[in-house]
Amino acid sequence: MAAASTTTSSLPDAAEKVTAPYGSWKSPITADVVSSSCKKLRGMAVAGDGQLVWIETRPDEGGRVVLVNESASMEEKPMDIIPPEFASRTLAKVFGGGAFAVLDDTIIFSNYKDQRLYKLTIGTGSAPIPITPDYGGTLVCYADGSYDPHFNRYLTVMEDHRKGSLNNPSTIIASIDLNAISINEPKELVVGNDFYAFPRVDPNGKRMAWIEWSHPNMHWDKAELWVGYFSKNGDLSNRICVAGGNPTIVESPTEPKWSPKGELFFITDRGSGFWNLYKWDEKKNEVAAIYSLDAEFTKPLWVFGISSYDFVWKDVDSSRIICTYRQNGRSFLGILDYGTSRFSLLDIHLTDIGNLVSCGSCLYVEGASAAHPLSIVKVNLDVNQSNATTFSVLWSSSPNATKYDSYFSSPEVIEFPTEHPGQNAYAYFYPPSSPTYKASLDEKPPLLLESHGYGREYRERLLGQWGIVDVNDCCSCAKFLVESRKVDGERLCVTGISAGGYTTLSSLAFKETFKAGASLYGVADLSMLRAQTHKFESHYFDNLVGNEKAYLERSPINHVDKFSCPLILFQGLDDKVVAPDQARTIHKALRDKGLPVALVEYEGEQHWFGKAENIKFTLEQQMVFFARVVGHFEVADPITPIKIDNFD
Repeated sequence: MAAASTTTSSLPDAAEKVTAPYGSWKSPITADVVSSSCKKLRGMAVAGDGQLVWIETRPDEGGRVVLVNESASMEEKPMDIIPPEFASRTLAKVFGGGAFAVLDDTIIFSNYKDQRLYKLTIGTGSAPIPITPDYGGTLVCYADGSYDPHFNRYLTVMEDHRKGSLNNPSTIIASIDLNAISINEPKELVVGNDFYAFPRVDPNGKRMAWIEWSHPNMHWDKAELWVGYFSKNGDLSNRICVAGGNPTIVESPTEPKWSPKGELFFITDRGSGFWNLYKWDEKKNEVAAIYSLDAEFTKPLWVFGISSYDFVWKDVDSSRIICTYRQNGRSFLGILDYGTSRFSLLDIHLTDIGNLVSCGSCLYVEGASAAHPLSIVKVNLDVNQSNATTFSVLWSSSPNATKYDSYFSSPEVIEFPTEHPGQNAYAYFYPPSSPTYKASLDEKPPLLLESHGYGREYRERLLGQWGIVDVNDCCSCAKFLVESRKVDGERLCVTGISAGGYTTLSSLAFKETFKAGASLYGVADLSMLRAQTHKFESHYFDNLVGNEKAYLERSPINHVDKFSCPLILFQGLDDKVVAPDQARTIHKALRDKGLPVALVEYEGEQHWFGKAENIKFTLEQQMVFFARVVGHFEVADPITPIKIDNFD
């Protein structure tokens, strides 16, 4: 377990490793270093001049979300596009995403404070101009927009909280007239379903593709891909369901995109259960896979604006797609020639890839690896646009990370048996690493554990079994590592955020594997969560949990008598996904029972912590909590611990 601290202490000579307990090793990777490197990316697109535009979060600015433009040369610093009083973030579907779109040198973005859409021109220094009405608050949100240059309008998913209850807004695809002199109410274009995403117009301006789905499904359970044909006035006069409409085929199509030649491509998981690339034959209204692999070519649609593939356009005969997929715990990047079904891997250093976009002879890829922080990498292609020639880091969440290379732990991929006979699960194991310290031969390191999974089969393992399968997997992994003599069975700790926080609390309530836990805005009461949750997840928990009896039986708050070890909780007071009462309730119950417990609450934080000082404090207090209650070691640097009830 690596220690994090607020100051950089002097380190011993690397040539003479010092023997010291795990967790007490001094390191230059302090909590300050980590919290300052917690910038996130929230989407990217290419402007008309070929320069990249992206959204980044800034913990050192209170979690502000900023639109940034690539500079003309690598030596120049990227330029902020929006003024300091603006932040580009949408609250649509609570989790947001898809907060901006670019056409040539014009950007339209959602502003966090009022949720209105604004338009501005890159590089002019002019102030953003609102293009949607002022509703006196954040009652209407927009996301996943795209331009329709043929009718000079902006098409967007619109979430309207003026209609229905606060947690059940209406959702439509709307159009916003960019010719209008005055600001008008957006026009309804597609209505009638619970959720929409990816409204995309073909290059000829005759058709629009979109994704829609309805309760009780989440998008990854079952969805539909539609194409509509525009009439002369821009309305949709005819509509065709391209995928997802056949009741005999369970699938969740996603990411529809029109090629420069007007062909419709998308990703779906029909048949194999893995999200693969498909193409629509318009004349026959049939779809066919263009490349099949037991791998995921996209990810679950928690946020809007995902971009897992793009077209590499050279001329009218081009038939290449740049794409990424995930298989056996890591990401791969490659170019697919869908005319010949030939796939060529591109060798870059990223092993965890997010969004990507292409522009002429180069690609922009966001991702990270065990030794590289979250970055945007610019990849240049050869003249045939089939192989990478050079790549450079355009942006990094931690530009100075290379100086810590010798302190990074290289992960080991482990496969372990689950409680389901014949079914294994996978994990990354990060053993302690230091160029200056070592542990004694008779000491095994403490363990801090989290969880993940992929493929429809893995996703559906949780249906009706949330709080059982995930908990069993975490415990099985920990036990496997103990039996493999990799970790100390008396110092097993578990942590998780949001749903992972629920897994943490359930592991402590219903199992005796772990000796301490940390929950970051985790769920303690499933019934309270269902009653207070937002529209997007309002039926999700019924699918994951089941009947009323299961809600009661699997809520950790109803089984306080079964908790037997220390717990620390962290909670944002503005969280609209998991209400602060959840953390307060479990904290009071464990305190009254006499268990060591602590609660940290943050003003102004929502679901995910965005402020650098709070990220830093959470890292420090989680570390020192584990050190005090189960670790049997002193952290390397001076951290003032918070009071632990029933312990201090």
